[in-house]
Amino acid sequence: MTAFKNNLKTAFLLAALFGLLVWVGHFWGATGMVVGGVLALAMNFSAWFFSDRIAIAAMRGQEADARTAPDLYAMVQELSRRAGLPMPRVFICPQEAPNAFATGRNPKHAAVAVTTGALHLLDREELQGVLGHELAHVKNRDTLTSTIAATVAGLFSMLAQMSMFFGAPGGNNRENGNPFAALAVILLGAFGAALIKAMISRSREYVADADGARMAGSPYGLASALRKLEAVSQRVPLDNPNPAMNNMFIVEPFLGIRTLTNLFASHPPTEKRIAALLADR
Repeated sequence: MTAFKNNLKTAFLLAALFGLLVWVGHFWGATGMVVGGVLALAMNFSAWFFSDRIAIAAMRGQEADARTAPDLYAMVQELSRRAGLPMPRVFICPQEAPNAFATGRNPKHAAVAVTTGALHLLDREELQGVLGHELAHVKNRDTLTSTIAATVAGLFSMLAQMSMFFGAPGGNNRENGNPFAALAVILLGAFGAALIKAMISRSREYVADADGARMAGSPYGLASALRKLEAVSQRVPLDNPNPAMNNMFIVEPFLGIRTLTNLFASHPPTEKRIAALLADR
């Protein structure tokens, strides 16, 4: 039930994001929207298509196989079989900060990675829950969903920058348009798009938690892992963090960077994730 509600929420938020795009487009005009849209699409499509290479390289991941990491590889293989997924590539990243992520443009080009810190910290049941969560992201094609949201949010950012340099148009009706009002609308749209993008990211985490727990066979391993990961991540920060990658980790690695209301956090509070996981039992 939790996964169904959050899938419905994701669909609603995506619809709201595109509704916001149409509304702002009325003020901007077709030409600027097309130019900004093409630039945003090109940037984010490239990031989506090469997402596995970019993420693994940024984390200095080393590929593991049945010879170099037999237990980890066998665990991913079994969970993938249960989920009906192709076997993804498996990577171990050298960071002591405990974390994990999945990436790739589709299930056939997916990769699952864990840090050495996570391998040292988690027991078998906890690691199984974490890997189930990451494979759920692959199965649900959350990289594509994130890319769509990022493209629309990126469009607003580009429109705002274009407005700063070239001035904001007054909409399609140039005689009656107010460029200052148009700029205000664009900035409001950029704020709203960033907020909706963060809400989409949080809704996908709940779905991945629920689906991952089903793959693992129990929510308790993942619940315990989330407690450990958050507690240790606060003491052991991730090396050379890239905020653009924030949403793909199982726990948000930038715990110190928050707004006053956490509106733009890419992950729900860990205690709420654990409560949702255990509520379905």
